Amino acid sequence: MDILTIKQIVALMKDNDLSEFEVEEKGLRISIKRSLGGEPRVAISALPVASPPVVVSAAATAPGVAPAPAPAAPAEVPEESKWTPVKSPIVGTFYRAASPDAEPFVTVGQQVEPDSIVCIIEAMKVMNEIKAETRGVVKKILVDNASAVQYGQTLILIDPA
Repeated sequence: MDILTIKQIVALMKDNDLSEFEVEEKGLRISIKRSLGGEPRVAISALPVASPPVVVSAAATAPGVAPAPAPAAPAEVPEESKWTPVKSPIVGTFYRAASPDAEPFVTVGQQVEPDSIVCIIEAMKVMNEIKAETRGVVKKILVDNASAVQYGQTLILIDPA
């Protein structure tokens, strides 16, 4: 998609008082958002998204001027990416132990089995036991005790090695 097409989309957004526009075309995704009365912001990314989109101001972009390329990703894969996440299956409150005076279900460095309970998520006064679902060693506990968690939020990282 060329800059002229993007400018035409921005003009249509202004004429029709639209605040957001998103389109995918030939492996390229463009998302344009503007606040009322503000300058539109254009985010352009190739699919699949490997790095954050490049954001440019439509007013500052002149014809024939391309945005600066995004920096290259580091070649080394972080160790954490090899760890298996334990994610929250529901929205609720995270608890590391069955009661305030009880020992935590797991601690960093502890070996767990697939059926090991690693925490409890309380939702609507119901205590839901969350299992490791993998064998390994607990490497990180990412949530503080008694904190609110969201669906799909990573709670614990386990090294399956």
